[in-house]
Amino acid sequence: MNRPPLTVYLAAPRGFCAGVDRAIQIVELALKRWGAPVFVRHDIVHNRTVVEAMERQGAVFVEELDEVPDGAHVIFSAHGVPKSVPQEATARGLAWLDATCPLVSKVHREAARHHEAGHQLIMIGHAGHPEVVGTMGQLPDGAVLLVETVADVDRLEVADPGRLGFVTQTTLSVDDTAEVVAALRRRFPSIAGPRREDICYATTNRQAAVKAIAARAEIVVVIGASNSSNSNRLVEVARRTGARDALLVERADQMDWARLAGCRALGISAGASAPEILVEEFLAACSERFTLTVDTVEVAREDVRFDLPRTIVA
Repeated sequence: MNRPPLTVYLAAPRGFCAGVDRAIQIVELALKRWGAPVFVRHDIVHNRTVVEAMERQGAVFVEELDEVPDGAHVIFSAHGVPKSVPQEATARGLAWLDATCPLVSKVHREAARHHEAGHQLIMIGHAGHPEVVGTMGQLPDGAVLLVETVADVDRLEVADPGRLGFVTQTTLSVDDTAEVVAALRRRFPSIAGPRREDICYATTNRQAAVKAIAARAEIVVVIGASNSSNSNRLVEVARRTGARDALLVERADQMDWARLAGCRALGISAGASAPEILVEEFLAACSERFTLTVDTVEVAREDVRFDLPRTIVA
């Protein structure tokens, strides 16, 4: 059978970031040190392949601490948790580890500094996302106002326009967030922002790489989970920056291959919580249907590493 030619533009960087690597290592080390079961509050990262692999090793994923039995070990996910969660774990005498990404923890500290300075805090983020819930939960109820869009900024009602600060979710669209920040600064010129960019390096780099491949590809496929914020943002970026079509696919067996009919240039990336094996799997599935030419498009090199908690490596 003659397979049609297909040029694949492979985004780099893609896939796992340092925060995801760290969170996975924490669970794996906890299982080796303490044995199964180790409980994890919420999915450690937003990817079923990763979660299912950990379940096979003995990790048990729960939504809330009341599902964790007394005397057990529990780990908090990479997205971060409200202050009340470790407080409850400590009160119950649970042995706990925090796998929150250090860049999310940085946002938590920024939120606390704004509150201590007497600023009403505005957070740019997606309602209900675990990272947003965790960040807003660093401060008392009602202390944080959440906005997602420029229209939300226009509707804001604040106590004192002269005493405001803002932080952002780390996995947002760089371009969309810039628009919201600009709207905040127009309406509240004295608003205090982050000392350094809140959107993390991995999100920024992966979006830049997708822009680069979307300029060359007809269609862009992002490997990632439907509940992954950074993966969904990559699809949006691809659609806005050149690709005529872009879609999110968790893994190759869920691909609607009819979407590639007539396609001769395909871009592929992966969200920060998607393991590289899923990209390899997707490329193998493509090679069964097309004669591939693969071109890696690299926009940045990443060498970021985060230290593990001393309690797990001691």
